[in-house]
Amino acid sequence: MGLLQFERVPEPEVMDDPAEVESYGSAAAQRHLESIDSTFVRHLLRLLPHSGPSPDRAVWGLDIGAGPGQIPVMILLKIPSLRIVAVDRSAHMLQCARGNARRAGVSSRLVLIRADANRLPFPTGCFDFGLCNSVLHHARDPVELLRELDRAVSPEGTILLRDLRRPTRPWLRYHLWKHGHFYSGLMRKLFDDSVRASYTAAELERLLAQSGLRRARVFRFQGAHIGIERASAG
Repeated sequence: MGLLQFERVPEPEVMDDPAEVESYGSAAAQRHLESIDSTFVRHLLRLLPHSGPSPDRAVWGLDIGAGPGQIPVMILLKIPSLRIVAVDRSAHMLQCARGNARRAGVSSRLVLIRADANRLPFPTGCFDFGLCNSVLHHARDPVELLRELDRAVSPEGTILLRDLRRPTRPWLRYHLWKHGHFYSGLMRKLFDDSVRASYTAAELERLLAQSGLRRARVFRFQGAHIGIERASAG
């Protein structure tokens, strides 16, 4: 650990406190989160097969750590032929996601399951694409999470994982202000804690190498985020 770096401060793996769940649904945070989530969805659409979903069979996606379900709901509204299985360890988050899916009219195409990302209850290669947004910094074993994501998705399938980026020590205060000033109260604290718990790009490169996740690369997005992407081979 160099002088410019500071050690990660891990967060709890499960976010199940009702106050924390409610903070993600607050109006002030929701407007900014919706714009950030929209960039994730657009990124995914660029990675999916250009020909679109096959008319001959259902196309299934997996969302690990879906939280209140904003991202899978957005995807299902854009591509009506898709189906998504969303997993989370928080019962409160899944309850919130269930309500959001119902209000958006996509409940019949979104399957919500309480499950551990390190031990997914699915057969190998059964999904056409896999998603994971802002979850890696919560994971007790990030390499195992990546391996499970790789295992559950078809070898030709799309993978998109994105998380916050931990800056160097001299840039921390500016980074937290620049990317966190949209939030207030508990939501601002959650954001600050998440940044401190996140990985640097170099650390994510090492996690990717250890996982053996195939055909994937690390990317950076707008300063605040880093992630792993794999385009469809189909």
